[in-house]
Amino acid sequence: MTEKADIGMVGLAVMGENLSLNMEGKGFTVALYNRTVPGVEEEVVPRFLRGRGKGKNFIGTGSLEELVQSLATPRRVMMMVKAGAAVDTLIEQLLPLLDEGDILIDGGNSHFADTVRRTKYVESKGRLFIGTGVSGGEEGALLGPSIMPGGSPGAWPRVEPVFQAIAARADGGSICCDWVGRDGAGHFVKMVHNGIEYGDMQLICEVYQVMKELLAMSPVEMHEVFKRWNEGDLDSYLIQITADILAYPDADGEPLVEKILDTAGQKGTGKWASVVALDLGIPLTLISEAVYARCLSAVKQERVEAAGVLPAPAGKFTGDRNALLQDLEQALYASKIVSYAQGFALLREAAKEYQWGLDYGAIAMLWRGGCIIRSVFLSKIKAAFDRNAELPNLMLDPFFMARIQTAQAAWRRVVSTAVLCGVWIPALSTALCYYDGYRNARLPANLLQAQRDYFGAHQYERTDAPRGRFFHTNWTGRGGKTASSSYNV
Repeated sequence: MTEKADIGMVGLAVMGENLSLNMEGKGFTVALYNRTVPGVEEEVVPRFLRGRGKGKNFIGTGSLEELVQSLATPRRVMMMVKAGAAVDTLIEQLLPLLDEGDILIDGGNSHFADTVRRTKYVESKGRLFIGTGVSGGEEGALLGPSIMPGGSPGAWPRVEPVFQAIAARADGGSICCDWVGRDGAGHFVKMVHNGIEYGDMQLICEVYQVMKELLAMSPVEMHEVFKRWNEGDLDSYLIQITADILAYPDADGEPLVEKILDTAGQKGTGKWASVVALDLGIPLTLISEAVYARCLSAVKQERVEAAGVLPAPAGKFTGDRNALLQDLEQALYASKIVSYAQGFALLREAAKEYQWGLDYGAIAMLWRGGCIIRSVFLSKIKAAFDRNAELPNLMLDPFFMARIQTAQAAWRRVVSTAVLCGVWIPALSTALCYYDGYRNARLPANLLQAQRDYFGAHQYERTDAPRGRFFHTNWTGRGGKTASSSYNV
């Protein structure tokens, strides 16, 4: 009799294929299914079993029924399919084939609200559901990703041995996988991870732009700078691959990066983070600017035409090149603090809104290895939450406060120099604006509230009255005493 598989994998695209190989390499037998694609001559599973999967502990199946029958009970079925309707369709197809206590796992980039809904629905059918973020791309999936599971708490003990076996190990051996929280918590944490990823990438791209436009540096010269930075406080996967990219030649020996069209794509997770932040009232300004930056890059033809007619400032950089490079390193680090401060503020607000008991230090360590934003920086975040588990904002931690103080003058020099010379730095500049707003005890919202009360009788609070008591003024003498109710959306 054929051995029963430990887990089933539905979907053998890049992530599903490599996760399956990872699981098999850790001693698990994996049953495989991939839907037949019209127009494709050879089915995916047989091709995989003759190629990368040859001679390994895989069970190929030709239908969902066969997949389910091949699994040991209670069954674990992982779905690695495109987020959205495809996941719902697959759940409906699988539920009648599963028994009570069997587990469905969605490992795609699903929206957390869908995972909340799906967890409740699958549990109502007597089955269990896990929605998990998986980060690390193709290489991470094969060698060890960061895994962020949430969903039905009862499912975790059955899935934990597999997930923790295949997950990345950070320095010191810590496993980059642990239970995040119920229903949509895992996918929410993955969404925030991806938003921070957007921010990190945009900050690095702006530093590249400053090096290129103000300092006229070649990609090879930039490569040396990023390579050096990756040996210090900015040590991270994204800094490392940036150094690699800048040194990579095209067939003619010229830098390939300069031949790539400047229009960026996106799959939506960064946008989701911005939308949710607006819903929860969290100023996720840096990540939102990174999303808008990709949108602006997409209107390439408009930008080409505008470049020919819109005037640029006359100012050119004439200062010390090495000094500006040192300032750029400090500005990048300070802006990175802001990006993560905003991301963790969003996690904190979501934990209150959805009643998730999130462990912020543990989340930082989930990202310490395997994922796209892995860096030494994350250990500093873990230490910050170890010092104060209720820390409202990372910038208030003594370590990060001191680092911002050290970097502040350099940060302001970079932003002011770039602005005066017309270099586009939306993320670096909005990071500084957020810092200045957050440290300001009195913002001009008092005038804004007066304006709202003037034209719409929306009321305001007073500095000389208790919070929660609202007032209305008849500013023109023509209005009445009736005021609008006070509320926040």
